[in-house]
This record gives sequence, structure tokens and C-alpha cells, in this order.
Amino acid sequence: MKIIWAPLAIDRAAEIAEYISRDNPVAAGKWIHNLFKKVEILKSTPEIGRIVPEIERKEIRELIFGNYRIIYRIEKTIINILTVRHGKQILPVDEIMA
Repeated sequence: MKIIWAPLAIDRAAEIAEYISRDNPVAAGKWIHNLFKKVEILKSTPEIGRIVPEIERKEIRELIFGNYRIIYRIEKTIINILTVRHGKQILPVDEIMA
């Protein structure tokens, strides 16, 4: 399976890393590294994440990564990383279903 990051997911990850780096730049770098490492798991086990409760479609899933949700869509040979959100944030469904 090939992993593709949507521009929104890249932007969200960058925003989170920037926020973390305000207090600890080293921790921000580690966070980004571990985020990508976590997503790599999907290549071999794409259905490891749970179905996103707000959407309830089997192809839209999420991995929990610390306090964050990595939202992704499974297609035939591609995994699309749609967004990364803090677990306490409301997930705007229209943002990822477009």
C-alpha cells in the first residue's frame, strides 16, 4: 500500500509541531518523526485503526497517536492521510469528506 498525505494533513501536522516547538524544539522533531513512524504501520495493516465514529464508514479510520487522531481513508492500493487533529477538537466532517 502506498501512503499519500493530503495537504490538510501536512498543514495540521506542521501546525502541531510548531506549537510543540515553542516550548521544546527537540520534542517537536521527535513528535514529527514518531507521527510518520506510526503512519508507516498502515502499509502492512491498514485496517488497524478504528472506524471514525463521526462518519461510520469502514474506509474512513483513525489511529490514536498520543493526544491526536490520525484520520485516514483506505482505497484499493492507497492510504490517504486526511488530517491530524487533537483528540479534544471537534472533527469537521465536511473538511475530510470533500
